[in-house]
Amino acid sequence: MTIGVEREGKIEVPGGRAWYKIVGDGPGVPLLTLHGGPGSGHDYLEPMETLGNDRPVVFFDQLGCGKSDIPDDLSLYALPRFVEEVDAVRKALHLDEVHLFGHSWGGFLAIEYMAVSPTGIASLILSSTAPSTRSFEAAARGLVPGLPDDVRKTIERCEREGTTDSEEFQAASMTFLTTHVYRGEQPWPDALMRSFGNHAVSPVYAHMWGPSEFSATGNLVGWDREPDIRDVRVPTLITCGRHDEATPDVGKSMQRAIPGSELVVFENSAHMAMLEESEEYVRVVRDFLWRVEAA
Repeated sequence: MTIGVEREGKIEVPGGRAWYKIVGDGPGVPLLTLHGGPGSGHDYLEPMETLGNDRPVVFFDQLGCGKSDIPDDLSLYALPRFVEEVDAVRKALHLDEVHLFGHSWGGFLAIEYMAVSPTGIASLILSSTAPSTRSFEAAARGLVPGLPDDVRKTIERCEREGTTDSEEFQAASMTFLTTHVYRGEQPWPDALMRSFGNHAVSPVYAHMWGPSEFSATGNLVGWDREPDIRDVRVPTLITCGRHDEATPDVGKSMQRAIPGSELVVFENSAHMAMLEESEEYVRVVRDFLWRVEAA
């Protein structure tokens, strides 16, 4: 478990040092969280700290993100190294058995990690994610026609002209974000602002995904574990928001593929249900974890 380690600090991972924090000391199996982005940092997951009453909840900023080291070597920002990083965190913190949680890009990482057949995974939670770059991209792009006409045209034109670094594209993308990423209280919660601040200064997103949410051009292009998720054999909870960029249809396809998995759709949320419907989100996750352990 996590006996004998500090509650917060930095640990050596391939390529540098990763910051971590352990919240809570309840009797349940620890929950290891993998944040999204890629590049955002753990901050927006803070509502899940309340699960610390039941079990240790482990947060860490992946290399290149948040409070972790941010190396200049872009070759470090690749999926195989991030898989090694998860292993390094588990070993350093003595996490022999964990519930594994991955949100958005963190879900990509969790799926990839499961593909290497790790031991000690009590359950898997895949939150607002997809089993391939193609399916995530298609889901997000499929929502663009539903945006206001001027916003849609700006997004399509800037992508066509290669001007996704322009202010007008960023403004149009913000409309997408407030519709399909975070629809909650305004102004945005501090935890979300900190994560977006991390995202803005991290080199990881541009290198791994690219400048546009709707068209991957980084080294995640071609990533596809859709056939492999059929081999997942641990209890699995899949969640998404009704208005999520990782749409309920993507969640349903994963639920059909993973034997015995459950799907919960949060009706008043987009991509950030842990912030948009915090109490209900934590309740659903808590109930799932206890049911797994009771079984």
